[in-house]
Amino acid sequence: MTDLAIEATGLLKTFGDTKALAGVDLAARKGSVLAVLGPNGAGKTTAVRILATLLRADGGTARVNGFDVRKQPEKVRESIGLTGQFASVDDDLTGMQNLVMIGQLLDLSKKAARQRAEELLAWFDLSESANKVAKNYSGGMRRRLDLAASLVGRPQVIFLDEPTTGLDPAKREDMWDVVRSLVSDGSTVLLTTQYLEEADALADEITVIDHGRVIAHDTPNGLKRVIGGQRLTVRPADPARHDELLEVLRAINGRSPENDGRGTLTVQVDGDDVLPDVVGRLRAAGIAVDEFSLHLPSLDEVFFTLTRTRSRDHDEEALV
Repeated sequence: MTDLAIEATGLLKTFGDTKALAGVDLAARKGSVLAVLGPNGAGKTTAVRILATLLRADGGTARVNGFDVRKQPEKVRESIGLTGQFASVDDDLTGMQNLVMIGQLLDLSKKAARQRAEELLAWFDLSESANKVAKNYSGGMRRRLDLAASLVGRPQVIFLDEPTTGLDPAKREDMWDVVRSLVSDGSTVLLTTQYLEEADALADEITVIDHGRVIAHDTPNGLKRVIGGQRLTVRPADPARHDELLEVLRAINGRSPENDGRGTLTVQVDGDDVLPDVVGRLRAAGIAVDEFSLHLPSLDEVFFTLTRTRSRDHDEEALV
């Protein structure tokens, strides 16, 4: 018996002359978060819609919770929750009425549907607005209500297509806690997002899609090693010592540090063995620092490196 909650192989989808998916493979283990990243138009939402049985693939296979999305769509729908990019609640119903209606459509009794609605409204900090019509909600409140609606049936697999778009940073953090709680309860989450720090904070594995193809797949730390090594970041306490610091860092391995324009220098290093050497050089030069850190590249750096390389290769292929 497979431990995969989501398994897609060779997904193909074309819209007119546009190849939205050109053989995409996706896999998510049960009780994990798979983040799918990619530029706008890369094919992320198309893949989600196919997995959620809202769109039929032109080729390839996909199974969700062990059910074939083409042959057993009803079984798939019974076990998933989906939040799209835009809130889809009924504007003329209250928050409570929206959730109760969905609960009853899922065959819950009216009492059970109301209990579940109350639980979710509290979870998403919407209890005080439970009896207000949704059209009077703010954009962030509507988004949270939409997310709550996707969880009414306690789905085993949850598709979150850019779920925190429109939320302020505090509410985004709250949503991250919701995702973590869902996974700790055994659910599997497929998350598409434009916020790379969100993928870094939540994902067990990340798949990067560009031009309808998977261009990378790994854990967040695995992807960060794609563009090579760790980064040493240093900022001098005295901005006037900037040029001296630059020479100290360049002397470590001959690589030129990057300047962020605000006095902070970053240089690629081969490991933490360099730290005693750097500290010794700084002490000998009498350079005090306000910042000194060793870290892997950010997902932003990885993303831009991967998609920029892929975009350049794609353009070259188009010219052949």
